[in-house]
Amino acid sequence: MNIISTRTFTQKYHVKTVVWLTLFVLLVIGTAKMTGVEFIMFFANFGQFTALLQQMAKPDWQYTSLVVQPILETIQMALIGTTVGTLVAIPFSVLAARNIVKNKFLRGIIRFILNLVRTLPDLMLAALFVAIVGIGPVAGVFTLAIFSFGMISKLFYEAIETIDEGPLEALQAAGANKIQMVVFAVIPQVFNYFVSYFLYTFEINVRASTVLGYLGAGGIGVYLQRSLDQFAYGQTAIIILGILVVVLIIDSVSNTLRERLL
Repeated sequence: MNIISTRTFTQKYHVKTVVWLTLFVLLVIGTAKMTGVEFIMFFANFGQFTALLQQMAKPDWQYTSLVVQPILETIQMALIGTTVGTLVAIPFSVLAARNIVKNKFLRGIIRFILNLVRTLPDLMLAALFVAIVGIGPVAGVFTLAIFSFGMISKLFYEAIETIDEGPLEALQAAGANKIQMVVFAVIPQVFNYFVSYFLYTFEINVRASTVLGYLGAGGIGVYLQRSLDQFAYGQTAIIILGILVVVLIIDSVSNTLRERLL
């Protein structure tokens, strides 16, 4: 039997694919018009972009020694913020997991708090903490801690909800309380995932620390903003190269650790 001859007109000419693709293109065009986005303007001003790249193609290598300390400060901010956020997220993630907490009202309140935290933009948090504690890395640490808490808590409780229920039922039948069930049945099953999510969030926070510096939250972002304001694109190139090296190293180490854990 010839399978090709039995295909319908819709299947033969991929009508559904063409329709969905057309709708997607029309949606993009309509959205661009509504928001005032002009793609032609980008290509019309492309010469300015190439001129900027030409200036950055001549890095100011003498500036290298001055960016080492701010980059280290950025890494320290990300590490402290991620660690604090993770420690706070662990108990909240346990309370938000439906297979641990059966009380829907309590679980709903915890999840509402976590959703509320995740809706707060990190730049708004940075501006808020700069106003409270002043310009410096402390504001960045608080910002990254709250951001990490919101992100990790969701990843953690979703991981907890996928565990094998057998150990939980066995400990419950033996008379164990909730804390014992979490310590001996939950954590051993999700520990590797917890470490993986911690490393993933740490990677994100290193990149986010650069942007937070624009608001005075410490780190290399302060120097990046300063070099751009002074049109010192040779210094900007050094800062970007330094950030790139750090991100590549952290990404490589994190991927290696995650592969060994999982």
